Amino acid sequence: MKAQAPTAYGQGLSSQAQSLHWLLTNLVDEVPGIRSVAVVSSDGLLLLSSDPDRVDEAAARPDGGDGPRGSSADLATIVSGLGSLTNGAAKLMDGGPVKQTMITMDEGSVFVMSISDGSLLGVHATPDCDMNVIAYHMALFVGRAGHVLTPELRSELRQSMENVQ
Repeated sequence: MKAQAPTAYGQGLSSQAQSLHWLLTNLVDEVPGIRSVAVVSSDGLLLLSSDPDRVDEAAARPDGGDGPRGSSADLATIVSGLGSLTNGAAKLMDGGPVKQTMITMDEGSVFVMSISDGSLLGVHATPDCDMNVIAYHMALFVGRAGHVLTPELRSELRQSMENVQ
């Protein structure tokens, strides 16, 4: 299942916000194997999503729980938790800032990459993805997005995600 590129929720925003939406759309469209993408703020809030229309959908879950399963909301939660865990581990080990985290599973992979302001880029990919290609394109996204992700822009993106819900 290919991730959907962002649609109308990116309209009516500043040029910087539209540029980030374009970068995310390009990442989703150009890189094979990507299932879902989320940009999460340092405080764990979803800023950008590859499937904004699924952020608040309540799908039937096999575990009986409420809320979305496999959506960007789930990915945002996972990315935020992994970011916190790996940053804590790096501090305990005097390892310096965490640059990238990767988890491989039988049925897919999750990649998390730090953005300059403490925000995180998370990608959920298929099991047969080319990990090097995904990591490369994530690094390009981070390099292009990191310098424009100001507090004002983060606030604007949060508001646009709330409006979608």
